[in-house]
Amino acid sequence: MRLFTAIHPPPAAVTDLAARVAELRVGVAAANGVDVRLADPVHLHLTLAFLGDVPDERLVQVESALGLAAESFRDGRGSSPRLRLGGGGSFGAGRSTVLWVDVRGETDALDTLARLVRHALRRAELPHDDKPFRAHLTIARPGDRLHRADVRTDRETLHGYAGPEWPADELVLVRSHLGRHPRYTRLAAWPL
Repeated sequence: MRLFTAIHPPPAAVTDLAARVAELRVGVAAANGVDVRLADPVHLHLTLAFLGDVPDERLVQVESALGLAAESFRDGRGSSPRLRLGGGGSFGAGRSTVLWVDVRGETDALDTLARLVRHALRRAELPHDDKPFRAHLTIARPGDRLHRADVRTDRETLHGYAGPEWPADELVLVRSHLGRHPRYTRLAAWPL
């Protein structure tokens, strides 16, 4: 099964972001039928660690490692980090262009949580992506279906965006099902 760990923003933050995205050029293009692959608001998440394909029989080990990471984080903090979605950018070029919104607030705590999660996975000899952690939330994958100038304009518009503040109070283990319309299944969660 294909797994990742995530923090999910609450409905109020998602609704606020969705309203802003609808005003962007990528949002207008989607409303006009252009396949800019807007992220489904129901599935918006901040990925802390991507595990990739993990054998079913190792799920208990994954859950144990993540439980230990969440416990370590709680013990070292005492409260959930306060975050907000704001700012943004893009990466990739041509067909692989991605538009994202940034994460602001107590991002040092989020960095610590990601480090604890990855450390716990490494100690349990579980697979995970070792790319440097960069908190962001993907909002669209317009690829080359939206002109570069429009992506640049959206990126600049996002610089002024600041969504509502919210507590990141739960670490979630998610199973992803690939396909044109990906699906995500929540497998387990731990309080932060």
